[in-house]
Amino acid sequence: MKTAQLFRRPGLLAAVLAAVVVPAAVAAPAKPVLKVGHLPITDHLTVIAQGREQFQSFELQLVKFSSWAELAEALKAGAIDGAYALTPISIGLRQKGVPLHAVLLGHRNGSVLTVRNSPDLASVADLKGRTIAIPNRLSTHNILLRKLLLAHRIDPEKDVKLIELAPPEMVNALSTGRIDAFIVAEPFGGQAELQKIGKVLVLSKDIWPDHICCVLNFREETIDRHLAAVQEFVTALVRTGAFITEHPHEAAELSKKYLGQKPEVIEHVLTTPAGRVTFDNLVPTAADLTATQDNLLQLGILKEGIDLTQYLDNRFARQAVAAASAR
Repeated sequence: MKTAQLFRRPGLLAAVLAAVVVPAAVAAPAKPVLKVGHLPITDHLTVIAQGREQFQSFELQLVKFSSWAELAEALKAGAIDGAYALTPISIGLRQKGVPLHAVLLGHRNGSVLTVRNSPDLASVADLKGRTIAIPNRLSTHNILLRKLLLAHRIDPEKDVKLIELAPPEMVNALSTGRIDAFIVAEPFGGQAELQKIGKVLVLSKDIWPDHICCVLNFREETIDRHLAAVQEFVTALVRTGAFITEHPHEAAELSKKYLGQKPEVIEHVLTTPAGRVTFDNLVPTAADLTATQDNLLQLGILKEGIDLTQYLDNRFARQAVAAASAR
């Protein structure tokens, strides 16, 4: 059929237009999916935002990992768009060329040095000659432990044995005698404490007050392609941080789906004592990151640093806080 004849037939023309034009007009553009990694720890409690918020510009897919090594590998490979990750791991990934930006803090404080519930482990001095678990060499916990040991004239390289364990394995390792102590993010210290398996020796806030630990990272291409989605997510997390601060009991109840812990354990670490972990000051600053990197270098955990100004992107957090203040 010739083209001229085709368009002289109104019925056929209408059918062609219906097939080609109409679907394009009615089909709604698919929302981008943000894949965000996390661990089942209290530091990442703001993930409960998924159950509290109705996201307009994206769909949130949370990906739970059991170890930092697995999460870091997924973030490095681009299998996820972003993740809550230890600041030292994040700096290490950035050092290796992974295009990450820190957009928000997960929390402040929130870790604990827990020892076996034994009378011969009553002070930091009693850690000499003991086996202590840390979650990763590139961790804030490694910094905290080394600072504490050195302050008590204990050599972290010679006087104790450090091993790496995934956080969910630590309570069992303590109960079976595989380790004498661990330092890690809550709720595992609280879990050991409430089960009478272990006791809190030192809270991280008493080693390094108001310290940062986990940051929310996004890959650069995700930020470039989905600016509005990243802003909406960060704003929701800031709101959720305020909710956790004001309503710890309700936050603990919501946490079960995401952390897999009994709500009473989460409520305990949110409230006993006050300031054990906090969620009310989540804007990352150059000073925060510099303090972490300086410690990594001074303690010999890292040999060289990165340009932190290229890593930090706190515009989303600052806008979220400004929006919250204006309400």
